[in-house]
Order: sequence, then C-alpha cells, then structure tokens
Amino acid sequence: MDSSAGKLVVGALEKCDLPDLGISNLVMRVDTGAATSSLHVENVEEYEKGGKSWISFDIHPDVYNVAKITRHSSVVKARRKVRSSSETLEHRYVIATTLAIGEHKWPIRINLTDRTEMTYLMLLGRQAMANKILVDPSQEFLVSDS
Repeated sequence: MDSSAGKLVVGALEKCDLPDLGISNLVMRVDTGAATSSLHVENVEEYEKGGKSWISFDIHPDVYNVAKITRHSSVVKARRKVRSSSETLEHRYVIATTLAIGEHKWPIRINLTDRTEMTYLMLLGRQAMANKILVDPSQEFLVSDS
C-alpha cells in the first residue's frame, strides 16, 4: 500500500497562511527534525477569561513590513518545555490555529516563541505534518511561488 497517496509534497521552504492570525504569504521552514511547530511572537501576556488561560501577543503579519504589528488573543492549549536549537530549555505557550498551504487547510498546534535570531518567523514541525505532508528537502516552494 502506498502511504504517500493524497499527501501534499512540499519543499524545505514553503509559503503558508495562518488565516486565524491574519497572516498570509509567510515563508516557513519545513523541518522534519523538529517535533513541534513554532511561530515568532512578541509581548506575550497571560490572563484568565471564562475560567481558562488565555494569552495575548504581538505578531508581524507582513514579513515585508516588520514595522506593522497586530495584537491577537488565543486560548492556551498547553504549556511546553522545549529545547531550542541553541540547546536552551524554554517554557512556551501552545495555541491552536489553522494552517493553509496552497489550497490545503487543516488545524495545527503551534508554540509561540521569540525567533528573532532565526531566519524564518515560522518553523513547521512533524506533528503538524503528520499524515498530510511529504517533504522533498532538495526542493523549495513546490506548492507556492518563492
């Protein structure tokens, strides 16, 4: 049985939309070595609403205009300890959002962190790809234009 049937083939870099967060044409790094996905945010504040933990945070929705900032709020789905690429143990908030690549959309969980020192504002990890994506690491922008 071919387990690749119906899966989206992507390159090491792709453009995506995060419509729930008002982000479009975001270049993300597709990383099969990372378990979780992460997104660059700033000024995270936690609060309680309706008996649940919420966070508000700033996002740069336009990668070509980093001076533009929008504020968003989301229910906290989890808190995780994540070892960053620099081997630092960080505590991160996890939220649920919608990922769109080309015509394909599905819900993902993504942790929020400061990716200022990283080349890409978003990293797509294995959990968000499971049963949906195959990666050709030798290619870039197979679904979207660069």
